[in-house]
Amino acid sequence: MKCNMGKTDRIIRIVLGLILLGWGLMNSCIIADIVGVILLATAAIGWCPLYLPLGINSGCESEKEEDKKASEEQ
Repeated sequence: MKCNMGKTDRIIRIVLGLILLGWGLMNSCIIADIVGVILLATAAIGWCPLYLPLGINSGCESEKEEDKKASEEQ
């Protein structure tokens, strides 16, 4: 599992996840709760499984820097 979410993507997911989770808890909407938890979980680990088949990579700055350092050392 390589990181496929950048900092901005993670922040957006955290904000939306908290909003959906709060709204779902206040209105007894289990679907909103589930989506909110999924958004928070993917933001926490920095990897979204849905991005793989779609070929999306919003970037993970730390891994890009590590890859550059590794290629420069070789």
